[in-house]
Amino acid sequence: MEPVQAIPEAAIRLGAFAGIFAVVALWEMISPCRDAAVPKRHRWPNNLAIAGLNVLVLRAAVPLAAVGTAAAAATHGWGLFNVVTAGPVAAFLVTVIALDFAIWLQHRLFHAVPVLWRLHRVHHADMDFDVTTGLRFHPFEMLLSILIKMGCIVLMGAPIIAVIAFEVILNATSLFNHANARLPRRIEPYVRALIVTPDMHRVHHSVLDDEMNSNFGFNLSLWDRLFGTYRADPRSEHVSMTIGLSQWRGAQRVVGLASMLLMPFRTEGSIDSADPESGRSA
Repeated sequence: MEPVQAIPEAAIRLGAFAGIFAVVALWEMISPCRDAAVPKRHRWPNNLAIAGLNVLVLRAAVPLAAVGTAAAAATHGWGLFNVVTAGPVAAFLVTVIALDFAIWLQHRLFHAVPVLWRLHRVHHADMDFDVTTGLRFHPFEMLLSILIKMGCIVLMGAPIIAVIAFEVILNATSLFNHANARLPRRIEPYVRALIVTPDMHRVHHSVLDDEMNSNFGFNLSLWDRLFGTYRADPRSEHVSMTIGLSQWRGAQRVVGLASMLLMPFRTEGSIDSADPESGRSA
């Protein structure tokens, strides 16, 4: 097995991220699906700032990270694929699919468990839905997520190359399916049959509780269909549906970096009288 030092993991991930971010941002600029509720000049710097902070926190707190965990598992013979003989293609595919399911299940838990929801609502409180929403997560949620992922990698004895591929795929699909854009209607259902599209995931960012508790997938659309959490469309049109959380509709409360970092520790505000839909409670 190729040592982790020989694989430029950080460069691969950074290059893929920068390229996909640029392509999705350009797509949004050329063909936006919705008008912005909050100007980009206010949202983007703060959403990008919390993403940058997350990188620093994860590097400092969990330097081993996902790829390092896979390398450690290979070195010490931990996990399924270091005990059971499997071809490299099978091990690769099983790892990518199993990790995708783990992320889907984790996402459901972050909605179902109140203390985890307090962290995850930072992501949902964004009043717009675009490529930077896919980067907007609280650092504590990111820490928990990487620890869960590391545990799964150890249990599987996941191959290093499969873990790198999954990390690139997860970053790419998170940017893609949060795009403020729409695929052509003729091809969108065919793409959605395999992977989560912006139209599918936008439903998940609705202020309506039943819509928000659907379409949890980031990559494969299979899991929501299989476990009964799939919803094809919102009640309203995509261009007019309300995005965010009703209890956090004040822009000053959800846009700033400090507000995002403090949000899990604050009680929810009163529902805006101009926004009658009920949202998820803590």
